[in-house]
Amino acid sequence: MILPLIESAHMWATFAVIALAIVLFSMDRIPIELSAIGTVTILVVLFQVFPLTSSDGKHVVDTTTLLAGFANPILFAILSLLIIGQGLFQTGAVEKPAQMISSLSAFGPKLALAGTLIVAGAISAFLNNTPVVVIFIPIIAALATRIGMTAAHVLMPLSFITILGGMTTLIGSSANLVATAVAESFGAPPVGFFDFFVPGVMLASIGGLYVIFVLPRLISPAPGMAERVADHSGKQFIAEVTLGRDHPWLGAESMGGFFPRLENITVRLVQRGERALLPPFDDTILRMGDIVIIAATRDVLAEAVSGGETEIGISGGEARDEDTLKSDGVRRRQLTMAEAVVSPGSRLIGMSIERAHLHADTDCVVLGIERRSRMMRSTMSEIALEAGDVLLMLGEPECVARLGRNRDLLLLARTAVELPLVHHAKRALAVFGLTVAAVASGMVPITVAALTGAVAMVVLGCLTVRQAARAFDRRIYLLVGAAFAMAIPLQATGGAQFIAHGVVSLVGGYGPAALLSALFLLTAIFTNFLSNHATAALFAPIAVSAAREIGADPAPFVYALIFALNCSFATPIAYQTNLMVMGPGHYKFKDFMIAGGPLILLLWLAYSVFAPFYYDL
Repeated sequence: MILPLIESAHMWATFAVIALAIVLFSMDRIPIELSAIGTVTILVVLFQVFPLTSSDGKHVVDTTTLLAGFANPILFAILSLLIIGQGLFQTGAVEKPAQMISSLSAFGPKLALAGTLIVAGAISAFLNNTPVVVIFIPIIAALATRIGMTAAHVLMPLSFITILGGMTTLIGSSANLVATAVAESFGAPPVGFFDFFVPGVMLASIGGLYVIFVLPRLISPAPGMAERVADHSGKQFIAEVTLGRDHPWLGAESMGGFFPRLENITVRLVQRGERALLPPFDDTILRMGDIVIIAATRDVLAEAVSGGETEIGISGGEARDEDTLKSDGVRRRQLTMAEAVVSPGSRLIGMSIERAHLHADTDCVVLGIERRSRMMRSTMSEIALEAGDVLLMLGEPECVARLGRNRDLLLLARTAVELPLVHHAKRALAVFGLTVAAVASGMVPITVAALTGAVAMVVLGCLTVRQAARAFDRRIYLLVGAAFAMAIPLQATGGAQFIAHGVVSLVGGYGPAALLSALFLLTAIFTNFLSNHATAALFAPIAVSAAREIGADPAPFVYALIFALNCSFATPIAYQTNLMVMGPGHYKFKDFMIAGGPLILLLWLAYSVFAPFYYDL
């Protein structure tokens, strides 16, 4: 028979291992993967050397039970949802709606800023918020610049509001899935897709008002960051566009010296036969056969190549009309864009791009050229390359990688980015929509729907196998597996019941509402210093045990756990999106404490008041 709780050496040993894990997870110097696998190893050795046996002599906790969490279906559902989110990101499926929202700036930049934050939060209810933050960072930073704010004023609100959006649905956060899975394994009722939607929206709305109207006033500005974040490559590249048949720019008319239809693009020269038209352009209408020399950022050129605006007529002087990229079908395959600098002593110096035969030698196309010394108004065939010129190169990933061995060009490896496969965006959205519909309707278990959706993303060409593997985050896999491994002995040794009994003894006499409030606050504190996945696995059995001890329905306690797990606002290590914005926003650790601490207290008080009436506690 297992020893009484207070006398159980195994229980106290489990507490010691969990305390060690909390310390390890909180230390930046130790990789979280090493901390996770190290914790599991300690538990495996502990219960192998000092086995915990039942009255009939069988091992209650053994290696099989401790490692079972790494094969938990919900873990594979989490990883599959990450792959689906990567498919949406890789195809640019969410970027167009995001840009449409930013167009609200015509009605006022402040309205556009608030609208963009709200949309980001709403999307996060159905999509992992990491790609959402990646997509919205340049949009929201640009809007901030228009109203005289720095990126520091808006990046933390962006992270926070996506976290708030994640607390409204079952798949809004992977921690939600971990909490419900662990709670269900300990006897709590299954949780449906929208079971906690109403209180979740209530908390997200209150938090959203705080994020939009209060949070920016609490943040110390970081000057100069807006430009750095709004455009990761603010350089203006000179590129050449040949207007062939059915080109979308045909018929564009100049007004006030510019071409309003060519948004975010500066036309430097229009070569029409032997005649060169220079700005300011007066009553000029673009015709078929015109060669248009433009200046644009790499983001704008990337959108053009991806099929968004120009149907790729940009060729860098190496092809005309039926562009090489289009004719050989490269556009239908994965493309990578990168910058390369003409090296000192390069044989290319003094040559034009056309004479240098870069496409033939490298299998990459030169989209544009950037030179800081002066403004160029010449066709690409007339520009003589100089040392230090930056060429914007486009090609298949292997071809771009080979540029690193080219002695004439210095590849800037960190600038390499894969272009979205926008012609697959509708497929990606269809897969995502069907997956959400299947989960929300209860037709199939979430693991089945998520796995099917992830495989469909690859089969339908929205992702390559390599891109899908990159979305498979080993840190999440090891961390969630370790969290399950810690939850098993916590329950088996009576540790969960011991903690629950302690909490009930302290506040249980004041009723279920007080116990619910205490559980929320305790979980919210832990989730800011321990991973929310680990906190979910550790506190789920505690929440269920506490509810049972006072004879209450476990559901409101599990929902309180979910909401508290998403209160990852007080530290940058609490959630990955906080870490993503910490560098660009020049935030300090204390900035999250100052801005996020009041938000946690606000949500705690709101749920403590709302839940007793809503759930009739």
